[in-house]
Amino acid sequence: MSEHSPPEREARFTGLFEATYADLVRFAQRRVSDEQAEDIVAEAFLVAWRRTDDVPTSLPDARAWLFGIARNVILNVHRGARRRTALAVRLSETTTVTADNSELVARQIDLARAWDKLSGVHQEALALAVLDDLTAPQAAAVLGISPVAFRLRLSRARRALRAFLGHLPAHSPERQLS
Repeated sequence: MSEHSPPEREARFTGLFEATYADLVRFAQRRVSDEQAEDIVAEAFLVAWRRTDDVPTSLPDARAWLFGIARNVILNVHRGARRRTALAVRLSETTTVTADNSELVARQIDLARAWDKLSGVHQEALALAVLDDLTAPQAAAVLGISPVAFRLRLSRARRALRAFLGHLPAHSPERQLS
């Protein structure tokens, strides 16, 4: 339960925001692109809002606390970028391409383009199942969702990948009962 009433909580957060926003943006800009810095700061303040009761009471300590939150968000962004790069490398290494195998090269290019069109959620589901070879319960645990939810997410990801590759299954005519 919150230590502060909703109006007190809002006032405390607003004061923290006004006192630290510019410093936090500069902190982030020194570590990531200007475009990313705004998103980093927004995420840091979202954490601060959710954890208002955990924010230190003195402004210098609260400022340092927010810098720590922003640093963690930046580290997560960097980890995500490294994972995407590693995944792209693994996808490109899954088959050996020879100069005389133009169909294989075309398929690899098509796969890379289709992969790039997938949402991050779909990429993650496919990567956990196919590249990381995790079962649905294991992948669900990684994502913090139920196995049923993961299976649904994976099914949608596979469908999206097939659609981007132009490999949609043909609609089968309905069977007639005798």
